[in-house]
Amino acid sequence: MSDTLTIEKRQNATTRLLLAPGIIWMCLFLVAPILMIVYVSFWTQTTFTISPEPTLASWKQFFGSATYTGSLWTTIRIWLIVLTTTFLVGYPTALFVGLLIKSKTLSTILLVICVIPFWTSFLIRVLAWRPMLGKEGAVNIVLMKLGIIREPIEVLLFTELSVIIGMTQIYCVFMVGPIAFMLARIDRNIIEAARDLGAGFGRIFWKIIFPLSLPGVVVGSIFVSVMVLGEFATSGALSGRKVNLLGNIIVTQVGSLKWAMASVVGVILTVVIGIVIAGFLRIVDLKREL
Repeated sequence: MSDTLTIEKRQNATTRLLLAPGIIWMCLFLVAPILMIVYVSFWTQTTFTISPEPTLASWKQFFGSATYTGSLWTTIRIWLIVLTTTFLVGYPTALFVGLLIKSKTLSTILLVICVIPFWTSFLIRVLAWRPMLGKEGAVNIVLMKLGIIREPIEVLLFTELSVIIGMTQIYCVFMVGPIAFMLARIDRNIIEAARDLGAGFGRIFWKIIFPLSLPGVVVGSIFVSVMVLGEFATSGALSGRKVNLLGNIIVTQVGSLKWAMASVVGVILTVVIGIVIAGFLRIVDLKREL
C-alpha cells in the first residue's frame, strides 16, 4: 500500500513539474496582460494625462457614445456576414479538395495553391483589392465588357461591401483547411455503403458527410471569428475609414495616447471573442472528435 502511495506521489510530482513551464508561460503572457488591460481600463484619463485613480468614466463614455456602440454592432454584423460567406465559399472548396478528389497528391497540391496568397504580405493582399474593386477597376471593366452593366458600380470600393469581400478572400483559407482535413478522414466505405442502400447524395451529405466534418467547421469558424473580430487593417484600407470596427477604435485611441479607452475597447473585444469561442466549443467536443 505504501509503495502504491509513493508511486502516485512521484507521478503527481512529475505531472506538476511538466505542467509548470506551460502554466508559468500562460500566466506571464496571457493572464497577466489581460488583467493589466482590465486594470488600465479603470484609470482616470484626461486630455493630456492618465493616472491610476480608479474611475468608471471611460466605461460610461464607451456605452454612452453612439460612435463606440455603433462600432461594436458593426463589428458583430460584419463578423456574422464574413463567417457566413467564408463558410459558403470554403465548404464546397473543402468538399472538392478533401473528399471528391481521390488522389492525395492532387489534393495536397490544391491545398498548397490555396495557401499561395500567404506567401506575400497581408497588407499587399488587402491593397490589391483597390484596383480590382475601383470605379475603373478590373471588376467593373470585365462586367462592362460582358455587357452585364452599362455604368461602373461605385459601391464596390470604400464601402462595407468592399470590406466584406476583402475579408472573405483573405480568411476563406482558414475555413477550407480544417474542413478539408476532417473530410479527408472520412472512410469512403461508409459513403459507398450508404449508396448501396439507396441513399442519394443529399441524404448522404446531411446524414454522414456534414456531421463528420462538423469539427472542422467549428475549428475553421473559430479561426475566422478570432481574426475578423480583431480586424482593423482591412476595414481601414478598403472602406476609406468609413467603416469603424473595434480594432480601428483601439488603434485610434492608442495613437491618441488614450490608454484607458483603448483598454475598455480591448476588454470588450476580448469578452466578445471569448463568448464566441465558448459558443462554438459547445457545438462540438473537439477533444473527443479530434
